Order: sequence, then C-alpha cells, then structure tokens
Amino acid sequence: MNDIQTLAVVGAGTMGLGIAQLGIQHGLPTVLFDLNPAALEKAQAAIAAGLGKLVEKSKLSADARDAALARLTITTDMSVVQADLIVEAVVERLDVKHQLFGELAAINGPQTILASNTSSLPITQLAAKVPNPERVVGMHFFNPAPLMPLVEVISGVATAPEVADAVETLAKRLGKTPVRAADAPGFIVNRVARHYYVESLKVVEENVASFQVVDELLEASGFKMGPFRLMDLIGVDTNFSVTSAMFASFHQDAKFRPSRIQQQKVDAGHHGRKTGQGFYKY
Repeated sequence: MNDIQTLAVVGAGTMGLGIAQLGIQHGLPTVLFDLNPAALEKAQAAIAAGLGKLVEKSKLSADARDAALARLTITTDMSVVQADLIVEAVVERLDVKHQLFGELAAINGPQTILASNTSSLPITQLAAKVPNPERVVGMHFFNPAPLMPLVEVISGVATAPEVADAVETLAKRLGKTPVRAADAPGFIVNRVARHYYVESLKVVEENVASFQVVDELLEASGFKMGPFRLMDLIGVDTNFSVTSAMFASFHQDAKFRPSRIQQQKVDAGHHGRKTGQGFYKY
C-alpha cells in the first residue's frame, strides 16, 4: 500500500484533468474516467496543451511529453478504473461519492486507496459506507492542480496511518507540498479562506461596494485574484456548495452563512468561466 505505481482519476473536469496530468507527467500510468465522452476529449486536449506549454518553456522535453501522453488512458468504462490509488473529483455531494466509492470498491482489491479531492465533505462520513474504510483518505488539490503546490492530506477517523503516509509520499513525488490535516469542516485552507468569499459577498449585499471594487481593492492589497474573479474561476456553483456544506457542518454558525447573491447566480446558471458568465462575462 505504501508503493503507489498506478493512478486513476474519476471526473474529467478542471480538477480531474489537472490531477491526471500530474500523474502522467511524473511517470504514473493513469486512467481518466468520465461518463461524458465529450468531457474526456476536452480533458485529453487540455492535458496535451498543458504539457505542450511546459515544452515551450523548456521545462519538459518533447520526448518526455510524448512518453507522458502515452501513459494516459481515457475511458467511459468503469470496469477499467483499477489502480493503486483512485482519486475522485466529482460533484460535491455525499450521496454521489458514496455510490462511486461503492462501485470502485467492488472492482478493486482492498489494498486500493480511495482518495477524495473534496474540499469540504467529511472524510469520516465518506468512508463510513465503504468496505475497508481504513483505505479512504482526503487528497485535496488546489486549482489549477498542475501549478498550485499545496495538497491537503486528510485522515478520517478510520483512515490507516500508512494510507495517509502513502498519499503524502505520492504528493511529494508529484512535486507538491503536502500538509496533513484532521477531518474538520473545510480542513485547513477552506476554513481559513471561506471568509475571503463570505465577507466579500456581505460587502456587496450591504451595498458597501460593488464586486468589481472589492476585487480591485484586494488585488491592490496583494492578492493575486480578487474573490469574485476567483469564484468565477473555481465555479460559482462549486464555491456555493462548499460554503453551504460548511454552514451545515458548523451547525448554521452565522459567520458561514451562504450569500443570497451567490444563490441567485447559481439559480440563474451563471457559474463562472465554464458557463461564460458569473460575476463577470467571458
């Protein structure tokens, strides 16, 4: 279990394809699964483009790029999703992840590590309905996964220490800086960062300033991206679901209250860059 040599990623969205790119770039034969063939084709093109940029910047040779791409298998067939480590990067819903982990457990041996890229759902709850819950762990990458150095490694109550150790070791192999976290709502980063979004939304709700002004002020203060530009990049819907999950996890503590403005954006389908409109138009 300590020697992860093969990787599978479930979910070919922005996070999933980024994790798959990291895997093949660092020598791991990687399976990328999604139910949507169009999403897989788009992901494959994005991975090739991402590696191509590294070649242009002389950070990767053309031969190394070709070898990496040869390590990638894309599939819509769940039976192919077998590996030493499987990372799920699907929608932030506990029921969906439970069903997925159940299916993966049925086609993989008990030594396969099942990791979640969740940013807010409790790992203990995720593992509770999975056979051999000791092999379930959180492996939370940050967007964009190929560039952002941090990875949170989260142990649930049942997670075996050697499983968390193996995932931490792999994160280092992928060129990341892993940090260990206990299974608390939002873990470390999202708990700290939540108020970057929540308080910014309150400022707009209370007509103190527009979202453009808030972005400009925070970027002028040294943040690389203002909260509204960042929500558009992450996905307004994803960000809202994380806030909602943390609000519930903290038993409706008012400081985590989701914003009505954000709720309206989600209801309107304005999910950010991926839909062409969020707080800004693209």
